[in-house]
Amino acid sequence: MENVGVMMTTPMSAYLEQQLQQRFTLFKLWESPSRTQFLTRRADSVNAVVGDTKIGADSELIDSLPRLEIVSTYSVGLDKIDLDKCRERGIRVTNTPDVLTDDVADLAIGLALTTLRRICACDAFVRNGSWRNGDFQLATKFSGKSVGILGLGRIGSAIAKRAKAFGCTIGYHSRTKKQITDYRYHSNAVDLAANCRILFVACSLTDETRHIVNREVIDALGPGGVLVNVGRGALVDEHELVSALCEGRLGGAGLDVFENEPHVPELFFELVNVVLLPHVGTDTVETSNTMADLVVANLECHFLKKPLLTPVI
Repeated sequence: MENVGVMMTTPMSAYLEQQLQQRFTLFKLWESPSRTQFLTRRADSVNAVVGDTKIGADSELIDSLPRLEIVSTYSVGLDKIDLDKCRERGIRVTNTPDVLTDDVADLAIGLALTTLRRICACDAFVRNGSWRNGDFQLATKFSGKSVGILGLGRIGSAIAKRAKAFGCTIGYHSRTKKQITDYRYHSNAVDLAANCRILFVACSLTDETRHIVNREVIDALGPGGVLVNVGRGALVDEHELVSALCEGRLGGAGLDVFENEPHVPELFFELVNVVLLPHVGTDTVETSNTMADLVVANLECHFLKKPLLTPVI
């Protein structure tokens, strides 16, 4: 399939690049001086786009590629792809669900534990020699706490399974009530936050869920609560989150995602009750390679006219 042109929008995985290079004619958008210059030279040669959580396929890019047939994203989230435009043009879309679920859920629990047990602060306490002058202050227990999950999809369900193993009680809010679960359903995010100590954010980012965690939700969670976000940064009103943490209206936060990545509000850096990660929920060698294999397999299926493995459109 060397005659098939595949464009990667941004650096993602060396393994993915290698696999695409071996099978297709690979174009790396970031190596061009500008998008405009690349499109002027190569637009007619691109049959597929591989994007990720940073740069996907917006309306402008799709309109610029007359021979585009498929967008295969190296992510489960679809918020960087103009799905309506793809439907309008008859462009297929695939993502990488399931294969990353365990890693993201593991990290979510890790963020909760690290925030509540103040593991980062403990590490600094040892490294800077403070332990010689006395013991570290008491932290907060995770086991047995009430947990709320915003979005009980694949990842949310995996988080719930792990939290249940810690003896936590589970509540959730999703677009619809799930039939096969004994977790407590809450009809809105405010009610969920008011009835849990740790709120995990794991829903998809859509127009409806943008800033679903707003001031009202944060205040309902309260000064004894902890927010963990492994979904998308824009699910949380970041300005309100910073204010609540600085004012003591929220007990702590574990964040793997931010509204304007890689830019993070500097006020977060001053807070000892916040754990910050650079959007690494899926970033293990095993999962990254499996995601890459799925991206490539979907492309191969499309161009060999076989059924897509993980179709979105």
